[in-house]
Amino acid sequence: MTGPNPIPIPRAGDNAIGKFQIGISQIGDIPPFSFWDTVVSQYANSPILTGILQNFFDCVDQTTDLSLFFDNIMNIDTAFGYGLDVWGRILGVSRVVTISTVKYFGFEQQIPTVEGFDNANFFSGSLLNNNFTLSDASYRKLLNAKALANITNGTIPALNQILITLFSGNGGNAFVTDTGHMTMTYTFNFVLSPVDAAIVINSGVLPKPVGVALSIVQI
Repeated sequence: MTGPNPIPIPRAGDNAIGKFQIGISQIGDIPPFSFWDTVVSQYANSPILTGILQNFFDCVDQTTDLSLFFDNIMNIDTAFGYGLDVWGRILGVSRVVTISTVKYFGFEQQIPTVEGFDNANFFSGSLLNNNFTLSDASYRKLLNAKALANITNGTIPALNQILITLFSGNGGNAFVTDTGHMTMTYTFNFVLSPVDAAIVINSGVLPKPVGVALSIVQI
């Protein structure tokens, strides 16, 4: 309708009962559901009608459920248990790591699964391993590191950031070095625990360019 005061034309859904905001937070003081969007003015003060709508909304409101879903599943910083397992499937990294239970003969500055002279036997050709399930805290670190590995540009600063994410609380430094001639080294100036060694060796989180020989060194 034309004129100085045209009558507004209602749009489909303007008066729908389900027209409410879903989310984990609201802007200002706007409530997630307003009676004034669904009730015409002559019934605005009806306790029966407004009570029916309030009861209906209390039954179908998913704000709390969506908040819990976000915190427990979708937010990797607050997720736990099953939520972190979901992230593991998304990122392609398992909560279970394989830990070698037997040490073999090797030379110094090698990974913790080898020993020097008179301390271990030669490698027999097969590993004796145990599976270890990571705690939520350790698994969250591994997931964050894998997320970084998935988007890394392969530079030394980027790889060092992955090491910081994994081992920042181990009381020492960890860093990567380009040793030239298509070789690289991950260096740890602290003793890797069996679980840390399993993450470094078996989890597949630490990137290695194709065709580059990788060494793992403890100082």
